[in-house]
Amino acid sequence: MIEPGNSTTSTSDTSPTGHGLRTASGRTSPLTIGVEEEFLLVDARTLRVVPAAQHVLATAAGLPHELHAEGTRYQVEIATPVADSAVTLREELAVLRRTLAGAARAHGCLLLAAPSPVVALEGPLHLTDDEPRQREQHRRFGALTDTLVSCGRHVHIGTLDVDTAVAVSNRVRPWLPTLIALAANSPFWGGRDTGHSSWRAMAWSGWPSAGPPPHFTSTAHFRSSVQTLLGSGAALDTKMVYWDLRPSGNWPTLEIRALDMSPDLDTAVLQAELGRALVATALRDIAERVPEPALRDDVLRLARWRAAHDGLEGFGLDPYTGVELPAADLAEALLDLVAPALAAAGDLDHAAKTLGGLLRDGSGAARQRAAFARRHDLDDVLRHLVEETENF
Repeated sequence: MIEPGNSTTSTSDTSPTGHGLRTASGRTSPLTIGVEEEFLLVDARTLRVVPAAQHVLATAAGLPHELHAEGTRYQVEIATPVADSAVTLREELAVLRRTLAGAARAHGCLLLAAPSPVVALEGPLHLTDDEPRQREQHRRFGALTDTLVSCGRHVHIGTLDVDTAVAVSNRVRPWLPTLIALAANSPFWGGRDTGHSSWRAMAWSGWPSAGPPPHFTSTAHFRSSVQTLLGSGAALDTKMVYWDLRPSGNWPTLEIRALDMSPDLDTAVLQAELGRALVATALRDIAERVPEPALRDDVLRLARWRAAHDGLEGFGLDPYTGVELPAADLAEALLDLVAPALAAAGDLDHAAKTLGGLLRDGSGAARQRAAFARRHDLDDVLRHLVEETENF
């Protein structure tokens, strides 16, 4: 179990009353959850990515509010409706995945729930056709736009106004490295093993507006940080605030953006459960005026790298002290920390069982490497990912 140091930093006085935990009448109200998932489209025969998003989305147009284009024509995205329970969230994810998979098959494609194409792209990068913003992004950031052909999972927790989301962000961000380790699913990139369990986390760090969010002293500080990104040219607009965690620019939520896309539905639900429980725990601590444990930004950045490198199977860093610990111990410490919030939401049994399965059977990155080890053939990795993706 992690024991934070004794030194503390001051915390916001923001009250959670009325922002997700309690209604105006004082009754407890659950925080909501929603998930965005990004998929690659691959040719059903060759398993290589194909720029077919426009056709697939047109076929799936019966659900226009939940299926979307992404930054390139190789990708499609689903966005669940707001859910009060993890059970409902899982059902929505399964329906949307089935719908999208059917539309993809109608065009000779398969969905790939993977952060990267695994093998190198052939030919020029196909950005979204009718999007001047994408063209300007490519002009300004050059080869960084190659990393747009990567897929993540974003978890939204609400309902939170921006003041509350900023205060909660400070208390959630120490656990971002552990969430990255749990989600690690991108060891292969450009046709080779990168030596990292989440190369997506590392590749995405190249964007000047990405990485761990700052510690915010106030909502004004948060807004000022965003304006600095815009004024410096590091971001075209607020959509390019690529921090691992941020108050959403479109919804009254706190958005966890650090996660690799992975095929397993129960892992997706686990990530949402842990995210919501972290927010609920932070809201409780703010209401009870529990001081924030001190956190050094340099340690957090190192912990993020170690999580991306080792994943769940290796070691990580205690976010407060920098001490090296088994990544599995850090994951179990996170579960212990948020267990009361998980239990209150009815999620504890599922979260504990799913985490236990990951620790027993291996992370997504470990399973990809096991598939490759059988014949040292990347097509085996792709087939493995397709099989897991289609297991609705």
